Amino acid sequence: MAEVLIVDDEKSVRESTRQWLKLSGLSVETFAHAREVLRYLDEDFSGVVVSDVKMPGMDGLELLKAVMELDSEIPVVLFTGHGDIQMAVSAIRDGAYDFVEKPFEPERVLETVKRALEKRHLVLENRQLRREMSNAEGLSRLVGKSRVMHELKKEIINIAETPANVLIHGPTGTGKEVVARAVHSMSPRSEKPFMALNCAAIPVSMAESELFGHTSGAFTNARGSREGKLEAAKGGTLFLDEVNSMPLDIQGKLLRALEYKEITPLGSNSSKAVEFRLLSAMNESPEAAVRGGRLREDLLFRINTMEIYVPPLKDRLDDIPLLFSFFMERAAETWEKKADPLVPEGLAQLMAHDWPGNVRELKSIAERYVLSALPPNERLGRLLDGAGGSGFPAAVPLKEQVNLFERSLIRQALLRNKGNISKVLEELGIPRRTLNEKMARFDLGKDGQSR
Repeated sequence: MAEVLIVDDEKSVRESTRQWLKLSGLSVETFAHAREVLRYLDEDFSGVVVSDVKMPGMDGLELLKAVMELDSEIPVVLFTGHGDIQMAVSAIRDGAYDFVEKPFEPERVLETVKRALEKRHLVLENRQLRREMSNAEGLSRLVGKSRVMHELKKEIINIAETPANVLIHGPTGTGKEVVARAVHSMSPRSEKPFMALNCAAIPVSMAESELFGHTSGAFTNARGSREGKLEAAKGGTLFLDEVNSMPLDIQGKLLRALEYKEITPLGSNSSKAVEFRLLSAMNESPEAAVRGGRLREDLLFRINTMEIYVPPLKDRLDDIPLLFSFFMERAAETWEKKADPLVPEGLAQLMAHDWPGNVRELKSIAERYVLSALPPNERLGRLLDGAGGSGFPAAVPLKEQVNLFERSLIRQALLRNKGNISKVLEELGIPRRTLNEKMARFDLGKDGQSR
């Protein structure tokens, strides 16, 4: 797309302005009618619109209004005739970038257009920075630098800006709601409500009311009307956790609401329009839920336009030290307690544990580690024993425990030193050949990630 879009019903003005700007190194497109230019404009347009004011059909002021409605920060420069200064000043108040009085000097047009382009480029750079900051904020909830987490974050970024319904599935405790909140915070709906409902936690008799709302007197003790979660989402995001626990008859009503974008509150004969993005989650595969009769297949086709799989902690062992430190420091801050560092064998104990409760279990262990009065050299082992496993389960041989510990130490050194091998060698106190052999054996790159 050209940098400068010129709109003027006089061909001589269009052509002379185009030639002068092109000689100055700018790309230019010209249009005889204002409406033609609108189809080339969107929020990512990186140029400037230059338009005459008095034209047949849509005039320059109407074009200005249309552009401002599309993106109020697209620069619009107006050509005005002698005596139209008051009108031009009014147009600037309405959003025009500047005006140039006819007959104009080419240098004046070039100077104005260049300033407008600089402003537009700055606007787009700031927007990109805000998007990146928003992405960083959304992804900051997802702690981890493993290859698996890197792929998960890429998937979230790819999905977040679309309006598609998303089904998030993975084992219990992996952080499916954290993923849902990241998707919402990075989406165009981030300023709208995020409504979460755990379908397994509501009584069957209250499921319809929770989702669709009710009127006064709809059932015993319904003393007033109440909007349901679908209505409360109001242009935002509705997150239904453990959707496979929802009663099948309520699933049918949810399906209808998704198809027709309307609901009928319990006790009412009138429907209400609803608009939201649906994120759903379950702790089993969608196919298993359908086979087991816990999820309607027709509803599945509505809620899984896109799918995100959240892996168990055993598939992202490299993230365990970082996650434990994150939860430990947060717990210490919350309870104003000192976070004692792990003893040397503590990291190996963490890496050897099987983590059936995934990230939720790790978070609990980190919090209890901060609050525990046991000596640091006993604390973690006792906590892991109490979690239903020993610090070093019998299923993990000593050699593998040592390998896990050694790999983690090397990986953390690589991460801390940002791949600077000389600093890593100095920190670990080993020859370069030994480090190279161990990095190859443990499948580690210079960046500390699996190769």
